[in-house]
Amino acid sequence: MIPKLTQQDSVKPEYLAFINALAKAGFAGDIESSYGSRLVVATDNSVYQWLPQAVIFPRHTADISLMTRLSCQEEFLGIRFSPRGGGTGTNGQSLSDGIVVDLSRYMTRVLEVNVEEKWVRAEAGLVKDQLNDALKPYGLFFSPELSTSNRATIGGMVNTDASGQGSLVYGKTSDRVMGLTAVLEDGSCLDCQPLSGEALQNKLAQQDREGDIYRQVWATAHGKRTEIEEKFPKLNRFLTGYDLKHVYDPDTEAIDLARILCGSEGTLGFITEAKLSLDPIPASRILVNIKYDSFEAALRSAPFMLKAKALSVETVDSTVLNLAREDIVWHSVRELITDVPDKELLGLNIVEFADQTLAEGQQKVKALCQMLDKLMAKGEAGIIGYQTCEDLDSVKAIYAMRKKAVGLLGNTSGRKKPVAFTEDTAVPPEHLADYIMEFRDLLDANNLAYGMFGHVDSGVLHVRPALDLCDPEQEVLMRSISDQVVALTSKYGGLMWGEHGRGFRSEYGPEFFGPELFAELRKVKGAFDPLNRMNPGKICTPIESNDQLVSVDAIKRGTFDRQIPEVVRDSFKDALDCNGNGLCFSYDTTSPMCPSFKQTGDRRHSPKGRAGLMREWLRQLEHAGVNILAEETLLRQEGLRLKDLVGQIFNTLGKKKGDYDFSHEVMEAMQGCLACKACSSQCPVKVDVPDFRARFMNLYYQRYLRHPQDYLVGTVESYAPLMAKAPGFFNFFIKQGITQKLTEKTIGMVDVPLLTQPNLKKRLAGHRANDYDYAALEKLSPEERAKKVLVVQDPFTSYYDAAVVEDLVLVIEKLGFEPILLPFTPNGKAQHIKGFLGSFERTAQRGAQFLNHVAKLDIPIVGPDPAMVLCYRDEYAKALKESRGDFKVFLFQEWLLSVLDKMPEKAAVEGEFYLFGHCTEKTAKPSTHDDWAKIFKHFGGTLKAVSVGCCGMAGTYGHAAKNLEASKEIYSMSWQPTLAKLPAERCLVSGYSCRSQVKRIDRKKLRHPLQGLLELLSR
Repeated sequence: MIPKLTQQDSVKPEYLAFINALAKAGFAGDIESSYGSRLVVATDNSVYQWLPQAVIFPRHTADISLMTRLSCQEEFLGIRFSPRGGGTGTNGQSLSDGIVVDLSRYMTRVLEVNVEEKWVRAEAGLVKDQLNDALKPYGLFFSPELSTSNRATIGGMVNTDASGQGSLVYGKTSDRVMGLTAVLEDGSCLDCQPLSGEALQNKLAQQDREGDIYRQVWATAHGKRTEIEEKFPKLNRFLTGYDLKHVYDPDTEAIDLARILCGSEGTLGFITEAKLSLDPIPASRILVNIKYDSFEAALRSAPFMLKAKALSVETVDSTVLNLAREDIVWHSVRELITDVPDKELLGLNIVEFADQTLAEGQQKVKALCQMLDKLMAKGEAGIIGYQTCEDLDSVKAIYAMRKKAVGLLGNTSGRKKPVAFTEDTAVPPEHLADYIMEFRDLLDANNLAYGMFGHVDSGVLHVRPALDLCDPEQEVLMRSISDQVVALTSKYGGLMWGEHGRGFRSEYGPEFFGPELFAELRKVKGAFDPLNRMNPGKICTPIESNDQLVSVDAIKRGTFDRQIPEVVRDSFKDALDCNGNGLCFSYDTTSPMCPSFKQTGDRRHSPKGRAGLMREWLRQLEHAGVNILAEETLLRQEGLRLKDLVGQIFNTLGKKKGDYDFSHEVMEAMQGCLACKACSSQCPVKVDVPDFRARFMNLYYQRYLRHPQDYLVGTVESYAPLMAKAPGFFNFFIKQGITQKLTEKTIGMVDVPLLTQPNLKKRLAGHRANDYDYAALEKLSPEERAKKVLVVQDPFTSYYDAAVVEDLVLVIEKLGFEPILLPFTPNGKAQHIKGFLGSFERTAQRGAQFLNHVAKLDIPIVGPDPAMVLCYRDEYAKALKESRGDFKVFLFQEWLLSVLDKMPEKAAVEGEFYLFGHCTEKTAKPSTHDDWAKIFKHFGGTLKAVSVGCCGMAGTYGHAAKNLEASKEIYSMSWQPTLAKLPAERCLVSGYSCRSQVKRIDRKKLRHPLQGLLELLSR
């Protein structure tokens, strides 16, 4: 039995006293100090791990002022703070062993939009893409682009002076900042905007913290102007930490403190609001995807591309392209980046033209394409082909693939994983090709695998060498490579941190800037933060301080992960492989990725958070001497014994009394998961939470008693067939108010669905579909079998939505085939979701045995519900491995597509259908929408895909009383408002659970896509 895991790394007394005092002082936000809450912000997208003392979520600027003023009391002067936004930094910028202040939960408002003057004022926790969604109706957008734009916050962009694709035209974040509101460590507020003349003189004369700051910035930026101009290279992506070059304008003799806060990585103060300049949304966006026979050729042609007056030139090497081909994202771009016959595509340049008129963009593209044709005709420049795309959806699809490239580099097999520490070097663009060739030689000399992509128009290279940081020797190699890359970039007139900031690379600052200029940076730090309380150790320390800078050698996640045995790490790779890229933090409610995070805003309730908690749980179990794999094997073979039950009772009583067990914190996060499986395909590194969630629950309930609800859900395939024999009888009792109240109170279930009346057997009474006879089918000729289709049943459609199965039978008949219902055989999906893994494995073995036997008939097997059908492919494969066999159960549309070309087309009819896909289906099977659309078109219908996230039901999640409000809130995020705009009779929903949710909340009975198809076939 797994042991109780005691409290780890408790909060330091001075920090505990501070957060208690803060709560009493009227702080309006959230304060979290549980080990789990601290653990999930101990990592970002870097290799480092640093456990904070607490996590604070302010609601507004006043909260931050209150917090910092309180910290100035003498007993709290040792408190340290680190601001945090999206938490996707690649260099540990927001990691801290003090207090992490996360602005992304509440400080997300658009405060003011001025359309005429083209600016917006927004809070720092607002996500960049979310801001642009709000600005879209005005025809404006905030232009600095970055690959994490769907989860990066405005405050994070300011603190790292973020930029990416298109920066030569749009600039960096600092180029678009018109003003900032910042709170200093003493609680005072700065209103930062350009000041000159009398206004500046007044600031210089102030005898307070603000006056000290202005005097120091003036002394440094004005007094050391010559040294600054000489030392700072002329690079588009030059990040200094404190922008001494642009904070002072020699022409107007103005000081703009906002420029020094941009890129300061939270070391000077808290950015709480930003005033940003906006650009008109381009009327025309055209991409030219240019294909090369080598990556070097793509790099060396970049200067020529820039002469074409493009907005940007992005490059991708073959490693990244091949990773994209294996990911769900390739489905959306495969027609836009086709292979070249008899040529190997080894490099790609993505050239974008963005203009205010289509004609202007087309003229530029035409000129570029004419030149490309000439080069190809001569066999020059390594160009083997190109494609253009002008529609916005295609442009977005290409960039979605490019943005995902960072994460895709982490999706490699083996223990060595691409590591972020040299991934944003910048050199003058004219030196980029030579620099990269030498960079490659350096990596090749160390036998390191890698992929490369970047912004060739600004000389920025993204590369992550593959290392196993669980191996101490590989950690030493990381330091060696880091030092060599610093020297290499210096040789080519560049620097190590061209885009993603310094963070734990701050130790290279003194050498790069030299003692004199670095001392000036320290003086600036001291003026803002004399006690070194704001993100200490990053960029620099105050000139009067003896505190040390953080180092590349700081403690890494691998230090903790290596404490887990290799065999366990390999077994739980779904959790261990998470690299913190944070795609699961996407704010987009139309994305299926992690509805629990969208609803809670709590990073524990995200794939990244759950993976981090799981890793720590495995580490603690190893320290407790538990062989976790042996425990799993024992549970599979023997199940729970009587002595285990006695222990469970006592342990559960202790839990109710408040006994701490870290396992409870992990369980809280796991129970919030809807098991929709979007993470298993949407995540670049394929973190599969439902898989390790089920394994965790299986082991957790070895120690603690289960709730009765688990047994009700887990055994649904046992009692549903029996109840369906007399649906009227059981429905009568289910509908009674007293039954519903009793069910909620004792079982914790609400809105228990009614059985279908009449049941499926009566609906198909006398129908040949019921005539399953294996021996008779076996005797048929191949030609006779080719006209038959076997239908696999699941408990939900067969017993709770039998009309779908009935109509499936009718559709198959109208298509000219003979449907035959297979006897109901439990699938086990519900058992897996609830962590009954021993029971699930036995169910899967029986199910696989039956279906492998049936498969010998060589007759297609189809199923109506996507979640249940896909379980045969995923969960069965993981549980049974080789013993699963090779049977195939098709989604209905998969089978129909295979025979569609043999069926006559029908004339088009007016009206449109709208398809709402099931989360599991559209992420595991990305062609779902296109497949159904093709089928409907063949039979005269028009089917449009509707972009929605999760419906909030996810099997039985929405039926749990404790999840009721969360389920409804998730439904209200995308499904409810979208359905309200469409005619219900034209809306088609593929998932049983999704149809149940709509029926429960909106009282609308929507149809399965095959029922819409039946309508077309019946006309």
